[in-house]
Amino acid sequence: MIQQLSQLIGMHLKEFFREPGIIFWAILFPILMAWGLGTAFTKKNELIRTVALVDKQNTLSAREDFGRFFTGINPEKTAPLTKKIGNEKLGITTYKFERSSWEEAITMLKRGKISMVMELVEDSVKYHFDPVNPEAQLAYLQINGAFNDNNKTNQSDNISPLTQTGTRYIDFLVPGLMAMGVMMSCMWGISYSLIDKRMKKLLRRMVATPMRKSSFLIAQFVSRLLLNFFESALLLLFAYLYFDTNIQGSWLALILILIAGNMAFTGIAILVSCRTANTQVGNGLINLVVMPMMVLSGIFFSYHNFPDWIVSVIQKFPLTILADNIRSIFIEGAGLVEMGVPLLVLTGIGVVTFLSGLKVYKWY
Repeated sequence: MIQQLSQLIGMHLKEFFREPGIIFWAILFPILMAWGLGTAFTKKNELIRTVALVDKQNTLSAREDFGRFFTGINPEKTAPLTKKIGNEKLGITTYKFERSSWEEAITMLKRGKISMVMELVEDSVKYHFDPVNPEAQLAYLQINGAFNDNNKTNQSDNISPLTQTGTRYIDFLVPGLMAMGVMMSCMWGISYSLIDKRMKKLLRRMVATPMRKSSFLIAQFVSRLLLNFFESALLLLFAYLYFDTNIQGSWLALILILIAGNMAFTGIAILVSCRTANTQVGNGLINLVVMPMMVLSGIFFSYHNFPDWIVSVIQKFPLTILADNIRSIFIEGAGLVEMGVPLLVLTGIGVVTFLSGLKVYKWY
């Protein structure tokens, strides 16, 4: 029995190492992902965070020291600070205080560019942020702790929680989850299914029937679109009933951007699955598309936390375009006019990738 077991184990190991693609996706790809994310989040000297500074009463000039707005100044804590409106370095985090109106600050908050608003009121400072947002909590503790002597001020007196629709973390999260659901459903529901059918020789049988190849792939898009609309509707209903979220913008614009997003990811899914007949290699190819966008495209946290040079790249990802514009409709009240360019971009990605995949598609 032991000899039989050892031979079976050896057989499975040989099958694994005979596929160079499997070795890359199973061993090297996770290492590369760890290197990339580790570099993005740990291999840097400091983080840069922007905080909106609202001065409704015009009590502060452009370069005036605003240390007077804080009680119980601790000289040891503020010694390394410039105490000017500009960059305030607190530990390994640099906070950039950007003067803005209240409306501009709320817009930046909704778009994920900032997590907290500081408002100068008479001789004190009010911190406006979502109490359940951990990034905003950390910013408050660092800034308030650096300027104030915690033994002399009540920590809760200067906090004004943001609870109105559009400024909460859940309002940022739900549109991102909708966009991610479209991507995951298309990539796994279409790509993996097609690769599995090719491996089982089912595509060969279907091609032998009087079936148009394009019709087969278009049917994949339509069926997945219907399922994704059902899934998105359930998520919206749950968020509305449990978190009291609602859509501020155009429902028609939301429907059209979801259709365009499904087109884009259906095309990408068909292109990814157009050649391989090995489900393990296909698994790696799908993850190659899905994982970077899921981490970088601002689904769970704002991509503005990344360095500026990579933000411009992230903003061109299909998932980023889809998530940003669903958020724009969801919490900023965007309509059809604002969706014009994103609709064209996502539709164009879908058409180009679909036609490319259809042209080189391996049916058997």
